[in-house]
Amino acid sequence: MYREFFGLREKPFNVTSDPTYLFSSRVYQEAFAHLVYGISERKGFIEITGEIGAGKTTLCRQLLRQLDANTKTSLVLNSTLPELQLLRGIMEDFGLDVGQKDKGEMLQQFNSFLIEELSRGNNVILIVDEAQNLDLSTLEAIRMLSNLETDKDKLFQIILVGQPELRDKLNSPALKQLRQRIGVRFHMTPLDKNEVSQYIYHRLKVAGSNGEICFSDDALEAIARYSGGVPRIINMVCDKALLMAYVMETKDISLSMVERSIQEIEGSVSYEYNTGSFEKSAGMVG
Repeated sequence: MYREFFGLREKPFNVTSDPTYLFSSRVYQEAFAHLVYGISERKGFIEITGEIGAGKTTLCRQLLRQLDANTKTSLVLNSTLPELQLLRGIMEDFGLDVGQKDKGEMLQQFNSFLIEELSRGNNVILIVDEAQNLDLSTLEAIRMLSNLETDKDKLFQIILVGQPELRDKLNSPALKQLRQRIGVRFHMTPLDKNEVSQYIYHRLKVAGSNGEICFSDDALEAIARYSGGVPRIINMVCDKALLMAYVMETKDISLSMVERSIQEIEGSVSYEYNTGSFEKSAGMVG
């Protein structure tokens, strides 16, 4: 809707995890380094946590893009599957035909697959996104998969990615054995105040901005304060602010536009795009 007005190839502030828009913040670089270290050193379990919208899924997708041909991967996006369905999905993702095998037969087949990949000099990685949704029995089943190893090498690297609740779950006494196997841990913190403005202009540039779109300093400060540095929230505010600027036919994003965008996100006002006016939502006091 507003792309043509701003001269953009695409919308710069979508909330999808698009590696094309990757912003290499300090925390992102540290998280990526932890992943690479854990994989290259065959540390077994790797735990990556962060708040909703902190960029964990984007981190995983970027990792998948950069791994070499000697690394076989499976990415689990539906972490709510029952144990057997999850195991079948993982094995099929690695190209294995499980047919109607039971759990024991599948584990035996998977072990043979891992040993064969090791003999070829390959590494095998499982990435579980939204791992905080895994129940205790499924997490224990994943731990059992990590038992597939030789005397010298871990056959399988497992990356658990999730919200901070994942750390709490892994602290459960029932998962003591799994917790002891985690070789690398990293928590992704939000962007700092300076990185918020860098992030915004980075995404605009990737989307094709020629530099004409300008956020005022106080607008940027308001975005940083409201978002807490969480990329997904930054995207939501900026997308609404650009739409508002389009309606007002300006390429300068002011504090009042950002404040109105935040109010709309919070549901405190409704914005009439056709008239360019704001109205208080029903039920609001005052």
